[in-house]
Amino acid sequence: MFTHIKAAIIDLDGTMLDTAPDFLVAINRMRAEFSLAPLALETIKHFVGKGSENLIHRVLAVDYAEPQVAQHFDAAIDSYQRHYLSINGDYSTLYPDVIQGLQALRAKGLRLACVTNKPIAFTTPLLQKKGLSNYFDVVYGGDSLVRKKPDPLPLLQVCTDFDLPPAQVIAIGDSSNDAIAARAAGCPVLSVPYGYNHGEAIQNIDSDGIVETLLEAARLISLN
Repeated sequence: MFTHIKAAIIDLDGTMLDTAPDFLVAINRMRAEFSLAPLALETIKHFVGKGSENLIHRVLAVDYAEPQVAQHFDAAIDSYQRHYLSINGDYSTLYPDVIQGLQALRAKGLRLACVTNKPIAFTTPLLQKKGLSNYFDVVYGGDSLVRKKPDPLPLLQVCTDFDLPPAQVIAIGDSSNDAIAARAAGCPVLSVPYGYNHGEAIQNIDSDGIVETLLEAARLISLN
């Protein structure tokens, strides 16, 4: 059991939503504009998690050397963002027991924050579209603050917002980004095994445990 927990910080992509199919559509529509061949879903899953800039850089690097990546980057990210906004949430699905897990966390009296590296312009409408918005008191995207995960700043900002010490704020995510940020912030952290994690094994993450679902995470958390 995790005791004396008063709040939870939950990641979005790979933790609450399987958004890889959205990335697949937007990225391959962008690549078509550059006359590049489409990428496979599994390839794209390995690129997700460190923000849009890193994502597009890696997508371009499949075909281009570094000078060409830099040359095409601005046009590519503009194209990607345009396509992503047009389909945001259309192909993504909730992972099992996400709603039940959020309900259980709220029923225990925990305050909830969503902290993701997805740009806030994508994050807010996606949460609304999938019926998740009302569960969260605070939402930060990857461009909401001056630094994103794995930097601890977004998690520390949530602790400040909630007026809680990091030891009472648990982080839940699917990748090393979440665990590294939580460790640096002083927050306990749980990992889910079904997300992306840059193609690396979840067992290699330095977290306080692996939980199959958000509902299982809620069952492990105690206020006292």
